[in-house]
Amino acid sequence: MSKLIAVLNVVAWSGFWAFGYIALASGDLESTKMTTAAILAFVGLIVGLLAYFSLVRAAEASGYARRTNQLSAEERNRAHAKNAEALAEVEGR
Repeated sequence: MSKLIAVLNVVAWSGFWAFGYIALASGDLESTKMTTAAILAFVGLIVGLLAYFSLVRAAEASGYARRTNQLSAEERNRAHAKNAEALAEVEGR
């Protein structure tokens, strides 16, 4: 499944760059063709981003890439409580 998403990622980014270039660089196109190229470039951008994020998530889940340094809910709540205690101590409450 990851290989299929990787192929989709490459195709989407290729479409983004190709149609984006057409939309920006071709001054002699009709407005409908330019709008169509811009819409296709936008679709390529969105699909490319979604596919890329899916690949990153799959790489982290498989252990191929390091996990991000995000805190779990318990660690985050503990850090907030500790920070609140320290702030109250500084303010003299």
